[in-house]
Amino acid sequence: MLHPPGLLFAWFTAALPPPAIAGAPAATQVVFVQTTLMLSLAAAIGFVGSRLKQPLIVSFIAVGILVGPFGLDLVNDPHSLELLAEIGICILLFIVGLKLDLVMVRTMGRVALATGLGQVLFTSLGGFGLARLLGMETTASVYVAVALTFSSTIIIVKLLSDKREIDALHGRIAIGFLIVQDLAVVLAMIALSAYGAGAAGEQTLLWKFGNVILYGIAFLGGVLLLMRRALPWLLEQLARVPELLVLFAIAWAVGLAAFGDWLGFSKEVGAFVAGMSIASTPFRDALGARLISLRDFLLLFFFIHLGSSLDLSLLGGEVVPAVVFSLFVLIGNPLIVMVIMGRMGYRKRTGFLAGLTVAQISEFSLILIGLGATLGHVDAATVGLVTLVGLITIGLSTYMILYSGHLYRWLGPALEIFERRIPYREETTDEQDALSLPRVDVLMFGLGHYGGSIVRGLIKRGQRVVGVDFDPQILRYWREQRVPVLYGDMEDPDLLEHLPIRRTRWVLVAAPSRQATTTLVSLLRAAHYPGKLALTARTRDDAAHYETLGADLVLRPYADAADQAVDALNAAMHLLPADSDWPTSLLEVRLETGAVWAGKPLGEIPLRQQTGVSILAVSRAGKTTFDPAADFVLYPGDRLVLLGEPDNLAQAAVFITRREFGPQDEAPAFTITRVDVPATCGLSGKTLGELNFRRDFGISVIGIERGGEQIRTLTAATTVETRDRLIVAGSQAAVDNLHAAIITACAVE
Repeated sequence: MLHPPGLLFAWFTAALPPPAIAGAPAATQVVFVQTTLMLSLAAAIGFVGSRLKQPLIVSFIAVGILVGPFGLDLVNDPHSLELLAEIGICILLFIVGLKLDLVMVRTMGRVALATGLGQVLFTSLGGFGLARLLGMETTASVYVAVALTFSSTIIIVKLLSDKREIDALHGRIAIGFLIVQDLAVVLAMIALSAYGAGAAGEQTLLWKFGNVILYGIAFLGGVLLLMRRALPWLLEQLARVPELLVLFAIAWAVGLAAFGDWLGFSKEVGAFVAGMSIASTPFRDALGARLISLRDFLLLFFFIHLGSSLDLSLLGGEVVPAVVFSLFVLIGNPLIVMVIMGRMGYRKRTGFLAGLTVAQISEFSLILIGLGATLGHVDAATVGLVTLVGLITIGLSTYMILYSGHLYRWLGPALEIFERRIPYREETTDEQDALSLPRVDVLMFGLGHYGGSIVRGLIKRGQRVVGVDFDPQILRYWREQRVPVLYGDMEDPDLLEHLPIRRTRWVLVAAPSRQATTTLVSLLRAAHYPGKLALTARTRDDAAHYETLGADLVLRPYADAADQAVDALNAAMHLLPADSDWPTSLLEVRLETGAVWAGKPLGEIPLRQQTGVSILAVSRAGKTTFDPAADFVLYPGDRLVLLGEPDNLAQAAVFITRREFGPQDEAPAFTITRVDVPATCGLSGKTLGELNFRRDFGISVIGIERGGEQIRTLTAATTVETRDRLIVAGSQAAVDNLHAAIITACAVE
């Protein structure tokens, strides 16, 4: 029987006009309309939820409840929704696998196994005892205990991805023990299925477990063989057509997921292994970037399917037991993870953040309890109980993970008991070396592309640099370069206790997160950091915000790069007025980082005395200063226009750009010369815009001699006439190419 909303939808679909395409099935039209309505509701509720600071996961589960049998009853064909959801899960786990490699598995395997198995054992035993205390039967207690054991890999991975914590230490550990849980849930479902087989259950159980072990070894061995022999070559061939490479990646993820499911594993394990098999190839980053949008879209259907599958009619009489079990999961699971990780030598914050990821039950829990109902082991009330626990723990744990930093700052002092006096897992030799340094010139937070480039430049200048990052792979790289680096999260209140901030001259933050940067600044102020502060702003708003925080220096990588591009495209020498007589030549050079004369005023640079060449103009950040004064200070990145005799310019370029260290880049040489327009050539009558010498030859026309007249102000509409003499600026090779082209064109005519 349909509810009133369902009747309304039935009336709406019945009132639809016939399909536009003759012969199109009516069922297809209905499914299309249902999907359209679900997507519209998801967009609307997601927007409202985002305005209320709600995570999209909660909003999408709410959409699922709304379109389910107790709402609008739109899901009349759950199989199509479930298919899209499963593909989304496969893509999600495939992308996670892309970010992991065998090195990470080796380094995180021990803690992942210990934490995963320890949490499974604790929750199973504790949940069973709690269920018995609440008066549940033995079989139902076993099912509830097992259902409470498993956490949602999909939800946790999505939250960690959104917070950019997948590569953090706690994120990698969490992914590791969640995968252990996924393997455990497969074994649990096999065991319960065998238990339901009757008298032959023990034999069936042993047989199925043996099969799983043998199939698992064969599966991983086959994938490893493909990784070494076939996949690198195949991906290289497919990469010639990017769309084909992406299609193969999706097929590979879904194919291994289906194969793993057929062998008795979960689809998630198969898709994860598919991603790991490509993680060591050079195509991992490109594939991950291209698949993210598809992942987010398909996961929408997973969360809608999860919400629509909740049976609200079974929840009424199970509220009190559900609250008890929910508190057990929300508090007990994180506690056991913190205990295990603390004993293994990890810091309390790492254990706390990893522990929060198991503070909910999984979609597998609902599947498992449904299996129990199918086998006749549990009743509808038990199914309703687990469903309500899932709704409570998934909703609350989402907020716990999203606001983990605030929770830690609140609970941090009480978590001392979960940390050893020396957390040796995170207490590295690098840390001891950094703390023993008598002086640190720069303490660098963020060792990515931008921060790493700064570190290299500072080290070449002889500065003492200590790096801080949360990505173990980046830290491993810099340790190999013999640079002291430390693991650390900028939002960790205890981080500064392990850093030599009292002996640091500059703290430089190159990380992109504005929130994390703001948090670090507040921690530095609270710790009375005595040195200077440099912050990296990605946007103009970030720069203004950092100035209000009191930053001594605000770095703008994008704006500075744009300024350099403007300098390169609009060089100062192109702005010089044309003249009919050019007794000297011009040469443009760029002052690189590490140049001897960087930071010196012009009055202290003996360029004219040594080479007979003058600095005619300096271009900096898009602004050109002609005839700069003696007190004008040069900085790295400045473009200098040198004026002098041609024979002296090369010597002057070497002199002015000489470095204190490193190889010397060759300065780009420019020349200014005349190009005559022959009387019998087709150039006559054409405009400079039509000729487009800059595009075709890299040449700028800076003046025209026409009879006794000098034309210095040129536009694209300026016309070239017979016997004009063009004054052009550019490299000697470009000028030679232009001469050759004119001679060739005139010869053809």
